[in-house]
Amino acid sequence: MYRWLWLSLGVVLLDQLSKQLVESSLMVYETIPVLPFFNLTLAYNEGAAFSFLSDQGGWQRWFFALVAAVVVVVLVVWLARLRDERVLAVSLSLVIGGAVGNLLDRLFIGHVIDFLDFFYQSYHWPAFNVADMAITLGVVLMFVDALFGPGREAD
Repeated sequence: MYRWLWLSLGVVLLDQLSKQLVESSLMVYETIPVLPFFNLTLAYNEGAAFSFLSDQGGWQRWFFALVAAVVVVVLVVWLARLRDERVLAVSLSLVIGGAVGNLLDRLFIGHVIDFLDFFYQSYHWPAFNVADMAITLGVVLMFVDALFGPGREAD
């Protein structure tokens, strides 16, 4: 099912292009209000999700890059072994594309570029990017496929 890797490539391209556009348009932590609950805000994340381990002095860059690279290899092998499982193939391809998008940031610039800032009053969700959206959607699709996909008996 390597044919689904085009979706991964599309995610990587959209992710990298959007990050470059935002980074070339904004200063770090500069905000552009878009909607009453959404801003574009350039932020750099040296850690993992929710800035986990971002203050650890640099070793985490290589640790998270290695973890992402291993995950991508495992998911590509899994994808190659699929037969007619389209939803699972799409979900794996989305996660692969998102992981590669953030991996490229870590390898080439040392941090992940985030810019999508959703909030309610003074409560902000941590900023994220297109790669993060692809990973999240891919994982959700995996759960949907596991719970309701073909071959699952209805209770």
